[in-house]
Amino acid sequence: MSASPHEKAIQFLKFGIVGLLGLGWDTTAVYTLRPVVGLTIATISAYFIAASINWLINRLWTFRKAGNQHHFIIQWLRFLAGNSLGFFLNRGCVFTLFHLSPVFKAYPVLALAAGAATGMMANFHISRKHVFNAPPAPGKGATILPFHAGRAVAQNAVSNRTEVANSPSKTG
Repeated sequence: MSASPHEKAIQFLKFGIVGLLGLGWDTTAVYTLRPVVGLTIATISAYFIAASINWLINRLWTFRKAGNQHHFIIQWLRFLAGNSLGFFLNRGCVFTLFHLSPVFKAYPVLALAAGAATGMMANFHISRKHVFNAPPAPGKGATILPFHAGRAVAQNAVSNRTEVANSPSKTG
């Protein structure tokens, strides 16, 4: 069952609010780390700090109805991997602006805001489709059951053209 346009709009609005909060965490991390590790390392590190906090809030608020069927660590890794396109768009924009004008180096928040806007759409669609996707509805798709040695196999599961080793008639 697919989300209605209204549900998608609400998710996008919530995702945007989380993104604005993320810009705050990103900026705080850059300004905190910059004197210690320099602007470049601070900018890269801050992305992962902000992305991790954003993932958690999106999991708990924006996409809470999606079921969160993945273990939280697996989902966090999927979020970081899935949003790598957004990372390259975001930080590509940030570093381009740093190199275009000393104003952006002096006030990184300006470049960080532009970068956040650049990567937002890609991150939203990837997160919605591949990270916080709801499990398929019952009856939609195949179900894979774990192996159990004692589970009986249906007699019609083997074709009549397939040779069966323990069958008296040699056909299924």
